[in-house]
Amino acid sequence: MQFQVMNSPFSKEQADLLNKLLVTLNEQQKIWLSGYLSAGQAAVLPAQEETTDAGVADQISTRHITILYGSHTGNCQSLAEEYTEKLKGKGFTVQLSSMDDFKTKALKKVEDLLILTSTHGDGDPPDNALSFYDFIHSKRAPELDGVRYSVLALGDSSYEFFCQTGKEIDARLEELGAERIYGRVDCDLDFEEPAEEWWEGVWEQLGSSTAKENSGDPIAPPLPISDKPIYSKSHPFQAEVLENINLNGRGSNKETRHLEIDLEGSQLTYEPGDSLGIYPQNEETLVDELIDEMGWDPELSVPVTKQGEVRALREALTSHFEITVLSKPLLEKLSTLTSNQKLTELLESRERLNEYVHGRDLLDVVRDYGPWEADEKQFISVLRKIPFRLYSIASSLNANPDEVHLTIGALRYDAHGRKRTGVCSGQCAERTDQGDQLAVFVQKNQNFKLPENKEAPIIMIGAGTGIAPYRSFLEDREEQEIHGKSWLFFGEQHFVSDFLYQVEWQKWLKEDVLSRMDVAFSRDSSEKVYVQHKMYERRKELYEWIEDGAYIYVCGDEKYMAKDVQDTLLEIFKNEGGLSMEEAEAYLAELRQQKRYQRDVY
Repeated sequence: MQFQVMNSPFSKEQADLLNKLLVTLNEQQKIWLSGYLSAGQAAVLPAQEETTDAGVADQISTRHITILYGSHTGNCQSLAEEYTEKLKGKGFTVQLSSMDDFKTKALKKVEDLLILTSTHGDGDPPDNALSFYDFIHSKRAPELDGVRYSVLALGDSSYEFFCQTGKEIDARLEELGAERIYGRVDCDLDFEEPAEEWWEGVWEQLGSSTAKENSGDPIAPPLPISDKPIYSKSHPFQAEVLENINLNGRGSNKETRHLEIDLEGSQLTYEPGDSLGIYPQNEETLVDELIDEMGWDPELSVPVTKQGEVRALREALTSHFEITVLSKPLLEKLSTLTSNQKLTELLESRERLNEYVHGRDLLDVVRDYGPWEADEKQFISVLRKIPFRLYSIASSLNANPDEVHLTIGALRYDAHGRKRTGVCSGQCAERTDQGDQLAVFVQKNQNFKLPENKEAPIIMIGAGTGIAPYRSFLEDREEQEIHGKSWLFFGEQHFVSDFLYQVEWQKWLKEDVLSRMDVAFSRDSSEKVYVQHKMYERRKELYEWIEDGAYIYVCGDEKYMAKDVQDTLLEIFKNEGGLSMEEAEAYLAELRQQKRYQRDVY
């Protein structure tokens, strides 16, 4: 975020100096500076006249705030926790909860409601928002007169149903009679700045007079500055690659890379179920083709941040801007930079647009819809920042101190006359050798965790690279000598070439770290067999495990594998439990609320 003369007490020169300083600070330095200034504010700020009516101040300070989040990867949860601490620090009474854990009958008693939610898949709510979403869209939803609310929606503009869950919850709360505190804000993958703007807008409406500020409570002393850097999403760690191995055998249709990455000196920690974020780089060949097609100067300095940071154009297109994914918002912006009306016509047809963006990239667009009436700086100003990629961690920190392991499937395909490669998976498979570095951070995932009761039985279901977190689970259980029952269902194409981590699973079976394993290799028989088929074959025992308290985990492709697995679970509940479909769905929803049905799907 930048200081502006119009929204701060600083002169233009002071604001410019502050903006230059802020972009160089890490999170802990910002926290220390904030504490330092807060501790000294009574001495340095002049006395101000009290302009807030006492009655209004009392009303603001006594209103209860409820913050609910729906989060798949953890971003909404982290923001919700941050805002909760800020409000408590100001003296507010705050209830923080995931939407699934919130008692929906209490909704009509809520005073101020802040909703933070992501959107999953094709416009669906994240798993831990489903029960709340269904409730407010049901006939049981109460009238919400007197409730004030605001929604922060996180999403990915490359998807057709961008921020759909947030939009639908926002509209539904209005239909139920609630009043907006502040308008909904929709955030793309680079969500930090718009989220901060939303928070400031909400905070302005909640009021700057707070119970704590008026109480005379002592202000906490400033935090000391650590001489060790703090690495995060906004300040990734440059980690060395220790190993990069192809897990697939000769003749496989796939290439799955096992990466071992050095975290020594980073202070990064993780738990089984967490993910590692990687900031990738675009393929240099693609960057050069784009520059040549547009006739640009590769060494021209161009801005890469709103704070005015500059890079050479070629470096900017390699490391800072997304050029491989097309979206409607991007094409709408690009349509203003060309006189070619065919691009405008494309945008008017949803069906044609969806067909065009599939499998194409920015190079296709500049070739198809020129001539372009913009210079380098104007053109790249409409591009979004290259997003990080998240990968389920495949190791236990207890078993591998200062290391993190990943399982990454290389994406390669032919489309529209050109060979295509996944940005990050291609980099890891083709352009990352032992000794190279990757920019990484840890993404916590509280929605995919081993049971608090460490001895509780677990059922792990995954296909392909969806096997990764289960390697982390069992490494951790082995290291801690936990002997609870475990059952793995794994699917891939061929036994001989695609049985990922085969030796490790067989070792864990022999040592009883893994109790049972069922595998499905779809291309080894005339009839394709998938993990859900193996589940149904074992339905009697599977249902007994679940009835005995087993936790169910699903990791992998959401659209096909995870959907088929869920449908199979419902069939098992119906057949083995004698339930109707409605009762089976209620049983699954109850497992989800008890954290006994967890998914890490993509």
